[in-house]
Amino acid sequence: MLSNSLSTLAPDALKQLQAELDGELFVPGDEGFEAAHRGWNLAFRHTPALVVKAMSASDVADAVRFARENHLGIAVQGTGHGPGRAADGALLINMSDMNHAFVDAESRTAWVEGGAKWKAVLEKSAPLGLAPLLGSSPYVGVTGYTLGGGMGWLARKYGMAIDAVNWFDVVTPEGHLLRASANEHAELFWALRGGGAGNLGVVVAMEINLYPETDVYGGNLLYPGSMAREVLVKFREWVKDHPENLTAAVSIMHYPPMPQVPDFLRGQSFVQIRGLYAGPAVEGQVYIQEWLDWREPVVNMWRPMPFAEIATVSNDPEEPMPGKVSGAWLRELNDEAIDTILRFMFGQDGPPPVMFTEIRHAGGAVARAAKTATAYSSRDAQFLLGMGGLAPTPEIFDLVAGYQAEFKAALGSALAAPYLNFTEGHERREATHHAFSPENLRRLQAVKAQYDAENRFDYGFDVKPAK
Repeated sequence: MLSNSLSTLAPDALKQLQAELDGELFVPGDEGFEAAHRGWNLAFRHTPALVVKAMSASDVADAVRFARENHLGIAVQGTGHGPGRAADGALLINMSDMNHAFVDAESRTAWVEGGAKWKAVLEKSAPLGLAPLLGSSPYVGVTGYTLGGGMGWLARKYGMAIDAVNWFDVVTPEGHLLRASANEHAELFWALRGGGAGNLGVVVAMEINLYPETDVYGGNLLYPGSMAREVLVKFREWVKDHPENLTAAVSIMHYPPMPQVPDFLRGQSFVQIRGLYAGPAVEGQVYIQEWLDWREPVVNMWRPMPFAEIATVSNDPEEPMPGKVSGAWLRELNDEAIDTILRFMFGQDGPPPVMFTEIRHAGGAVARAAKTATAYSSRDAQFLLGMGGLAPTPEIFDLVAGYQAEFKAALGSALAAPYLNFTEGHERREATHHAFSPENLRRLQAVKAQYDAENRFDYGFDVKPAK
């Protein structure tokens, strides 16, 4: 039976825990408690019984053992992106101070702590001509992104982030530190790659492969929103014969009338062709020239760039903000799916609650791995759909969430499966069982039963132990 308050914890036990930690312990009422559990998405709030702001794997192990001894659930927060179930009444382990990364140029690998952001890896790998398989933003945590799959702008060439992992260092629900790899605790290693975000233990470090990318070609073409149908249809045909060096997407964006938005974008709607060609610019320019010959865009932002500037492709926000994202894999971008996307993005009296929708081309190296090679299951989907909206109040959050659910339901058979990295809160919990193939889900539940039979880690993906 898990406790849900501090009332069952003896003050001496809390003092003893603090004495064992290199980091800090916070309980409600402490100065810094709110900051210690606040995540990146300000629309999500929870009320943990206590927060351990860990400085080391030893701190994490001490916190896990304390939670076990005191019948507390255990929640994990790296950078606070992609929250799952609220950590109400639980012990929350905050790893944001465990944010180091070290790069080995000779082996082309990086050792990354559990709370590090991709920026920490990129800053050390880029000067060596090496690139990690990060997503659209260097300000997202490496661990959470990777455990959920991780499809970025190098995915068609090298695969997903889970395909680049050599090993994980994991604190188990018993408070033991072990290494999971293809040769040690292989079933746990399999499960963590795509199925282990916050539900099998605490990943305190991992080693990932890096790839030889220095200069690339990437950016955005902006066409008026009124051309959305034409652009979506052309995009569908354009990507059919793409080389794996090119990972591209089409995005519909309603730019808000906010001061921080550039004048020419503010309050306007655009359909954008964005992506990255991982190779010589002269080769990548050939594919973008097809668009320039077809229609003149409002703006052409494609350019040769160092890989270190990859964040300029998506220009995701860097600072915490309130919002609601969702997403799923698409089997195909057929005419019916295009009609639905246009109806939900333009069929309103004013701007819809969903501010952006992006359809990213998959395939290539993403699809080459076997469906059972990792817990992640949607290898054969053709496109990845993402959508999001601002949610400054609970009422607006509910409005956006409801609209996203209706949007995805209307796509019907075009949807393949949820992409858990693009889900949050209750939606993530509800989507878990639909995100995996039946075979992979059964195997995940068996691993859960082996490592966390009491389900103490029940705040991330909703994987229950097999009975």
